[in-house]
Amino acid sequence: MWKGKMNSKKKFVIITGYFKGESYGLLGPQMAATVISDNSEYEALVVGVTNEDDKTDLITALENHFSGTRMVIGFSTLGGRPDLFDLAGELKDKGAVTILAGPQANVDFKGEVGHDRFDHRFKGMSDRFTFAIQGPVQQILPILESGLDSDISEFDGVLSRNKDGQIKENRPAPWEDQWLSKVDWTNIYRLKGTSFARMPITCGQVLQQIGCPHAAKERKIQIDYPADLANETGPKHVTIAQKGCSFCDVAQDKGFMGAVGEEAVKSQMACLPEQADGSRVAFELINESPLPKLDRVMELACECSLELSQINLTLRADYFLKGQENLKNTLEKAQKKNIRILLASIGFESFDDTILKNMNKGVTRQMNLDTIKTIRDLKPKFPCHFGYLKEEGANHGFIHPTPWDTPDISKEVNLTIDMYQLAMDILPPHSTPLIIHHASGLADWIRQIEQQENIQFERVGTTIAWWQHKRLV
Repeated sequence: MWKGKMNSKKKFVIITGYFKGESYGLLGPQMAATVISDNSEYEALVVGVTNEDDKTDLITALENHFSGTRMVIGFSTLGGRPDLFDLAGELKDKGAVTILAGPQANVDFKGEVGHDRFDHRFKGMSDRFTFAIQGPVQQILPILESGLDSDISEFDGVLSRNKDGQIKENRPAPWEDQWLSKVDWTNIYRLKGTSFARMPITCGQVLQQIGCPHAAKERKIQIDYPADLANETGPKHVTIAQKGCSFCDVAQDKGFMGAVGEEAVKSQMACLPEQADGSRVAFELINESPLPKLDRVMELACECSLELSQINLTLRADYFLKGQENLKNTLEKAQKKNIRILLASIGFESFDDTILKNMNKGVTRQMNLDTIKTIRDLKPKFPCHFGYLKEEGANHGFIHPTPWDTPDISKEVNLTIDMYQLAMDILPPHSTPLIIHHASGLADWIRQIEQQENIQFERVGTTIAWWQHKRLV
């Protein structure tokens, strides 16, 4: 077990949310730790923290790791967990430099729109963090070089709060391939007792595209009132401007920034850990529309003399239908190279057109069903090299409950599930309740309803509890 004695460099820890019993890599935090270690006087590592981890043991492990030196701790990919936000505040109070980074760092630092006028809205986390940084990791390098005690309020991507409580926010630097080319997959650890143990990675990630094409264009959409309020007031809707799915906070965070260069993709694949047979571990290809360029990924691996084992895809149903011929051609090549293609997650989300419309998914119930028919037809043709089943590791998107559920909608969805036997191979063991982040499109929807109907929805950390509201007098 590693006890925290690495070398004479200063130390930097990135804390991130994690799930118990897993062994997957985290590209964002691990790539950030790699960039910091390679380009500064700090040695960085990532610590995945589960809900079950003991906070006292974690703090002791951090104290042991830093060995009396100043704690510099980043927080990224927190998944809205209040315990990790509280941990940041506690560590800050102990004198640590705590840095909020990753998706939505800027809005989580600043707080919900209008929180200065409405007391019930999310106040932000600027009191828990020394500063926040939004955007690519290389922005942290000049800050670390500055010594962290000087005025960092002018650096790219930084959000800082002055002594009067005012927050200053700087525009982030652009994403550049040179900082997206390398990741050390050995730099992630888990808590073991009161120290950190290195965690082996069985599934990595390769970034091929930043953001989602569905979030490239803003449009005005109409979202229905929640079903319980519609029953009170009659059918109503709210109009908002939206990029991408209305529930997606990442669409708000990144939008669509285009492709990563091929040399960077090749370099990332070369960083993947080797398995006993010499092939690389399975990896998730981060690209919301991967099928047109999927065979090119295999070609790039061949150019580097890399043997791939499995490529996991996360994509939308409409992008699947548009790229299904590309997939068939790629599967024929994958079969010859003994590479497995797993549809790890297709974002079906619902099988009702009203709910899909309110989510601004850009797909219909029929598109979802056509996608399922196509992948079911493909499976017998490539039984060993094509996967989509739950038991093969897939976890397809199915959001339920939602604010728009009615007895009629639920009845029709259940009929669809039974008629097409979706529980057999498509639906996950448990659905995911609709989560509304305070900076998503649906948060704008909620805030308009609050003002129009003189009600308040409860805030739970960084999210809005759409199922819990009270009418004001």
